[in-house]
Amino acid sequence: MDLTSILLLLAGLAVGAFLFGRSRAQALGGGVGAARNLHSLPDYYGYFAALCAVLPPLMVLTLWAAFEERVVLALLANGLPDHLQALSPGQLDLFLNSVRNAASAASVPADPVLAAATDEYLSLGRSSRWLLSGLAVVLGAGGVAAAWRSIHPAFRARNRVETAIRWFLIAASGVAVLTTVGILLAVSFEALRFFRDVSLSEFLFGTTWSPQAAIRDDQIGSAGRFGMLPLLSGTLLIAVIAMAVAIPVGILSAMYTAEYASTRVRALARPVLEILAGIPTVVYGFFAVLMVAPWIRTIGESLGLNVAAESALAAGLVMGFMIVPLVSSLSDEAIRAVPASIREGAEALGATRSEIALDIVLPAAMPGIVGGILLAVSRAIGETMIVVMAAGLAANLSFNPLESVTTVTVQITTLLVGDQEFDSARTLAAFALGLVLFIITMLLNVVGLGYVRRYRERYE
Repeated sequence: MDLTSILLLLAGLAVGAFLFGRSRAQALGGGVGAARNLHSLPDYYGYFAALCAVLPPLMVLTLWAAFEERVVLALLANGLPDHLQALSPGQLDLFLNSVRNAASAASVPADPVLAAATDEYLSLGRSSRWLLSGLAVVLGAGGVAAAWRSIHPAFRARNRVETAIRWFLIAASGVAVLTTVGILLAVSFEALRFFRDVSLSEFLFGTTWSPQAAIRDDQIGSAGRFGMLPLLSGTLLIAVIAMAVAIPVGILSAMYTAEYASTRVRALARPVLEILAGIPTVVYGFFAVLMVAPWIRTIGESLGLNVAAESALAAGLVMGFMIVPLVSSLSDEAIRAVPASIREGAEALGATRSEIALDIVLPAAMPGIVGGILLAVSRAIGETMIVVMAAGLAANLSFNPLESVTTVTVQITTLLVGDQEFDSARTLAAFALGLVLFIITMLLNVVGLGYVRRYRERYE
């Protein structure tokens, strides 16, 4: 039985337990519609029974999924022939990886030893799933029995259910926090390994980025140059161009749809604008390469300017239009959050619609708009695909938008493509760049949150 079947089994068990718990509570309370003798509504008793039936199997299922592969491989390794068990740990891991690949490909290997090991691996996996299924059924039935003994008229089922929901929400928020902390620790650990080989000052203030190993010792990149200033300048340049497009277009479009457009026009304009947010970034990249970049180069050459085939201006313009829906949506929400009584009061004093929108509503909504803009800046800094396709990979320390530049995210992708050795400074540099990018985006979010909290208007 596969994992999907087990989850469907648990879903059916939860539905049955809910119906059982509710019917038992109704019977104890005096029948359907006579719940005055019960502490909680009958549905809460059903929810309690469903939680008792599902939570223990789900906990076991989570632990099982975390350790099943290791246990199965350990059992498989113990049952291998003696000449395979005599292999070194690296060779044995390679053989077990071949077994996993053959099992996932659903093909019969030509090597009889590998074929026998694959069959044993699949057999152990099937036995593990059937054992898990039986254990889930037993635990679910035990949970239903425990709920049956607990349900009585004075039982506080609503309190138990709400407590379980509260702990579930706490666990969900804890997972989000722990995931962020785990990412930060993992990146920081590898970045510290990088800074053992490369000094922090060279990384932060160096003007040459050449992580590739050289063929001759006298080449500039023989030991690698890891100055991140060219990457940081390219990231900031493209982000500034993108925000120069996204901020005015996004705010003006939000101002129109929130203050000037009729209900019919708004119902049409907002979904059309939101479509831009659903377009994949690779499509934006194709648009930048095939349409925007040649258009910019043609105009530049007509003006006597030297424009690169891949320029920061092309990537920034297209990225700006990609971010417009984000700025527009957040700005629209901030503008519409301003109470209508303020608009009505200004209109009663003789203010025009433009004066109300620009002098009253926009300043009142500015904290929310600024917070949305800073989130959009973080989105622009983290974009990769458009920059790869439209701005290139050249690490040039330049603020000329007509030249080819690269960004931090692009170099992280480049450094981690293909088979890598995580003992070299070239690969570990990606983690150092990731740590810097994490700090920058975190500071932007902190600044935005602080601005919103400080200048936010509180209405009665």
